[in-house]
Amino acid sequence: MRWALVKVCLAVTVMVVVAFAVPLGLVVKEMARDRALSNAERHGAGMGPTLSITTDREELTRAVATSEAGGDGRMAVYVPAIDDAPAFEVGHPRAGARAVEATREEGRARTAEVPGGFVVLQPTALSSGTAVVEIYVPEAEVSNGVTTAWLVLAGVGIALVIGSVAVADRLGVRMVQPAKRLVGAARDLGEGKLGARVPEEGPTELRLAAVAFNSMADQVVQLLANERELAADLSHRLRTPLTVLRLNAASLGDGPAAEQTRVAVERLEREVDTIIRTARDAKPRTAAAGPGAGCDAAEVIRERMAFWSALAEDEGREVRVAGVERPVRVPVARAELVAAVDALLGNVFRHTGEGTAFSVDVHSGEDAVIVLVSDAGPGIADPEAALARGAGSGADGSTGLGLDIVRRLAESTGGDVRVGRSVLGGTEVRLWIQRGARRGAPGRRGHRGGRRAVGQG
Repeated sequence: MRWALVKVCLAVTVMVVVAFAVPLGLVVKEMARDRALSNAERHGAGMGPTLSITTDREELTRAVATSEAGGDGRMAVYVPAIDDAPAFEVGHPRAGARAVEATREEGRARTAEVPGGFVVLQPTALSSGTAVVEIYVPEAEVSNGVTTAWLVLAGVGIALVIGSVAVADRLGVRMVQPAKRLVGAARDLGEGKLGARVPEEGPTELRLAAVAFNSMADQVVQLLANERELAADLSHRLRTPLTVLRLNAASLGDGPAAEQTRVAVERLEREVDTIIRTARDAKPRTAAAGPGAGCDAAEVIRERMAFWSALAEDEGREVRVAGVERPVRVPVARAELVAAVDALLGNVFRHTGEGTAFSVDVHSGEDAVIVLVSDAGPGIADPEAALARGAGSGADGSTGLGLDIVRRLAESTGGDVRVGRSVLGGTEVRLWIQRGARRGAPGRRGHRGGRRAVGQG
């Protein structure tokens, strides 16, 4: 595209320069010739007064010699026969007799070509005939300044061509570079470089193409992130039954069958952890709860606590549940809330020792519902890192996705999640679920309806 634009601009500029320079050069040449011949006519007319006064040969010879053209040897005077005096010539004649006679007969100035230039024949009427004054114009004087003018025109034309080519090249670069960047970004995106983007520069059409490409790339990244995140979330939900299997396998005692069961459970748990870690770099997605979606948080917590209480009894854990006596409606899907509660309780069983007590408290207000999960374990050293997706993965086998599932559930309603120190001495996770039409709004920080003695925020 760049070279095509340069070629088109070069062809157009050359045609324009030729169309104007050639006629202008011819006009300059003609003007120089007219100027030289006009000066010759002026010199010839200057002898008219002298011829009207005298036709004496000696006087005319002196007059010719003292004139500008005569002094240069470029003037001649043809005097006709007067009375008994014969016709004569003075100066340096160059024109032929036929041209002189034709000038006398026509009675007007004329130009004749002679070797080395031109002669201007100027007639002057006398009392007894017509005298003719000849002025010689050399070829060099006729073309004086023409070569210089043509060189100037040629230089201007070449400069215009070079300038137009340079401008066309710059315009081509301005058009081609954004197109090349767009092609490169498309190639990078096709090779899996999801961060490839195009600067929105260049002509309007290319800017619009860049905007469309960037929007498409963002959509691709978002779709891939949602897919990875969904895979991670589904895999993480498998950890709840795996935790139960692991705890049950630990109580089977000794024997080949029990050992095989424990090995199989550990292998399955490692595979699930591998899937979660592979997909843990996905971006957070908004919980998909449509208009009118919701569930009873109290009923969900009662159901899940009935499930986890059996394990707690086997491990000698003291369990306390409060605030679930009455229905507590929250604007989230039941499956999402079940996954969040299981993630919180699963963390308690996974990261605290047997016999560690824990509690679940539900506080319901007009605009929010708060779920507090507290334990008497060692606590979390870095709560901020624990809330970051994937930050908790390490040697203890944690993927760091449990709290992220809880956080995304809260943020989908405009709430938030905080990790602090509980009154039991361990960790307290506070899940704030916003009620009303504030879905997707920035989460509120802090609350007034919860127990002020817990949650250091």
